[in-house]
Amino acid sequence: MDKKWLEFSVGVFILVGLACLTYLSVSLGHLRLGSSTYEIKAVFSTVSGLKTKAPVAMAGVNIGEVQDIKLKDGQAQVVLIVGNDVKLEDDSVASIRTSGIIGDKYISIAPGASDNYIKPGGTIRETRPPLDIEALISKFAFGSIEKENKSAAPAPAE
Repeated sequence: MDKKWLEFSVGVFILVGLACLTYLSVSLGHLRLGSSTYEIKAVFSTVSGLKTKAPVAMAGVNIGEVQDIKLKDGQAQVVLIVGNDVKLEDDSVASIRTSGIIGDKYISIAPGASDNYIKPGGTIRETRPPLDIEALISKFAFGSIEKENKSAAPAPAE
């Protein structure tokens, strides 16, 4: 009797351990068991700094993530995974933003006003590329240097 009880206890312990391991694998691995999401695409002129697994947000709320980024016809095609509970109007606008001043890039979606929605596998038609901070700083720096050089230049002799 004691031997059967011991074997039963070990079996239950192993089953509980496997259940816990499965739960941790699914939750930590962000596996999706079922179709609680759908895929949409967005085409940008540039996606500098955007990475796969970057969040997709609407009104500051995380609604999905970037699944893939590829080059198609000279532009960046971004594949987004969005929750089924989120319906995006076909005039929604996707833009690449930065968390903070020098933080990670993410995609922000501004809702549209249309009565038609983007179907799974569809494309967001209007996109805005990320703001290029380096180019802005460069324009500001070189623009101010040009102004200083113009003001320091001697007046032409008459």
